[in-house]
Amino acid sequence: MSIKLRIATFNLMNLDDRPDRLPSLEERIPILRPQLVRLDADILCLQEVCSQRVKGRKRRLDAMNQLLEGTPYEGYKRANTIDPYTKEVFDHHNLVILSRYQIVNSDQYLHHYAPAPRYKKVTAHPEEIEAREISWERPILHSRIKLPNDMMLDVINLHLKSRRPTNIQGHKLNDRAWKTASGWAEGVFISSMKRVGQALETRILVDNLFDHDSCALIAVCGDFNEELDEVAIEAIRGDLENTGNMDLAARVLIPTERNIPEPARYSLLHNGKGKMLDHILVSRTMLAYFKGSEVHNELLHDESIVFAPRIYYPESDHAPVVSRFDLPWSKA
Repeated sequence: MSIKLRIATFNLMNLDDRPDRLPSLEERIPILRPQLVRLDADILCLQEVCSQRVKGRKRRLDAMNQLLEGTPYEGYKRANTIDPYTKEVFDHHNLVILSRYQIVNSDQYLHHYAPAPRYKKVTAHPEEIEAREISWERPILHSRIKLPNDMMLDVINLHLKSRRPTNIQGHKLNDRAWKTASGWAEGVFISSMKRVGQALETRILVDNLFDHDSCALIAVCGDFNEELDEVAIEAIRGDLENTGNMDLAARVLIPTERNIPEPARYSLLHNGKGKMLDHILVSRTMLAYFKGSEVHNELLHDESIVFAPRIYYPESDHAPVVSRFDLPWSKA
């Protein structure tokens, strides 16, 4: 007999109830809610959850609460990111962990392990006088979850910086067009620096967890904005091919989607090409109980067809990903 555990990740794509947002929340809920129910997740990591404010009270995740109404997730324990300056949830791009089981503690990390690097833009107009800090903006959300067999599971929810180039003053014609290729290239470089910086901070957190427990059960979930063979994910995984140190073998994180046939292994469509940008990476100890993964991408729309009229679909442009595990009823 075993404990069936389903861990899922889903980028909801700017879930909000603003009246000027298309499609509206009312139009999106009937589409998104069945996707969440289908996941049947015991632990669900969400990205891009916007907050709402009613006059006289703190910001809350009301749009998400409406989405979860009538689903099993409505009663789940939860953890979410907090703006360190306002002590409220962020306006946009909150991370949320929902758990059927007890969340023992939660924390978030933003330049906790990796201070913001300083960089001076080389193509900016007007020219920058001195280097400025480059922050990766979104924190890492980490929750420790107690499973029914008293095992402790460390869940890390990530949303790494997208490939969208960072603004370079004096080089934009409009939101989508650049004056120069060099300005665009520097914007891409800075965005890459943010993404890899987040990955570095995540890897240091993972190593700290292994320092405390060499057999830790770890799941790193979220929207990585990269495919498996790219730099940020390789930094988080810590493959032996990169470190060259066999003593670190037990600290490697393994991508669970590799058991999905390659033609179906994508969580986003971009200009007709499928890309796997959403991942669940697990520790070797957790891999012992792994049974399979799914990507629910049957209804994905192409999120970026060049020069096509903008179509506002109620679905997210990301597909949810779920991994299945069978854990023993008692600790080994």
